[in-house]
Amino acid sequence: MGKLGLALDLSRPQSRQVVLDLARWADVVTESFAPGQMEKWGLSYAEFQKYNPAIIMLSSCLMGQDGPLARTAGFGNIGAAASGFQVMVGRDGAEPVGPAGPYTDFVAPRFSLPLLLAALDHRRRTGEGGYIDAAQAEAGLQFLAPLIADYAATGRVARALGNRDPDFAPHGVFACAGNEAWLAIAVCSDPQWKALAGIVGGEALANDPRFASLSGRKAHEDEIEAVVADWARGQDLFQAEAALQAHGIPAHVVATAQDFAADPQIGALGHLIMQPEPRGRVPIVEASRFRLSATPARLDRSAPQTGRDTDHILREFAGYDDARIATLKQAGVLR
Repeated sequence: MGKLGLALDLSRPQSRQVVLDLARWADVVTESFAPGQMEKWGLSYAEFQKYNPAIIMLSSCLMGQDGPLARTAGFGNIGAAASGFQVMVGRDGAEPVGPAGPYTDFVAPRFSLPLLLAALDHRRRTGEGGYIDAAQAEAGLQFLAPLIADYAATGRVARALGNRDPDFAPHGVFACAGNEAWLAIAVCSDPQWKALAGIVGGEALANDPRFASLSGRKAHEDEIEAVVADWARGQDLFQAEAALQAHGIPAHVVATAQDFAADPQIGALGHLIMQPEPRGRVPIVEASRFRLSATPARLDRSAPQTGRDTDHILREFAGYDDARIATLKQAGVLR
């Protein structure tokens, strides 16, 4: 958590100069306002270049900065619909459910980060900055590339499969004993199937020639899932998980937030960190997903509250003195 928090009222003209003064110091500017909003504030890439010719700027929005759909309003759920995800999540023949949350909000940063790293590398070698227009919907499309390629080659239109998978069977989520207790199971090979069949249906099921191959199991998927579901209903969730994993079968509880926090693997990785913050609460934050030997991540403070570091940022990075900061506060520019 290396973030500092600065709060500006961008509706006030004086705030524009604060941003531009910070741009003199910055390597990168990122923004995710509606297309055209930064220009309305006088904060376009061209304007930033006047203050820092080597600045790199990235704009992220649903559909990109130009084109006929650029002004489309909405959040990542609209991006997920535009890129094809909404119709892909749900059960075959039922109404689409869509992925949880604003899906392309999660996907787009995974593309934006390497783009920014590439731009920084380019600047290191050439001294040139750059502008990146990152459209969320376009980033989302990359995650459906195999389905798009399949359509181009075969004309097949991908459809929702529920929890099933074209290459594994059985592959699904099954209710165990108790309230909202679900177990995910993914059989990825014939030996895994034989082990699972022995547990849920005994020797007769394990030796049934109809299910010995993936093609056979896919042809009888409803029947197989019914047997697994009937077995799971009487099982304790965590005991069933342990039993299947002990036989080499990919299985895991569908974790609640409480399950996740108590997961021994998550604990061993040190992924959840208690981080105090000034108001007395001790929120849990997630550690870095990467362990870098030369530049390990440091989490020395909580996420910033609104305006927590305003004075520090303006002094250290914009070079403002106390009198100028006080004037901005009195004018309502700082929040």
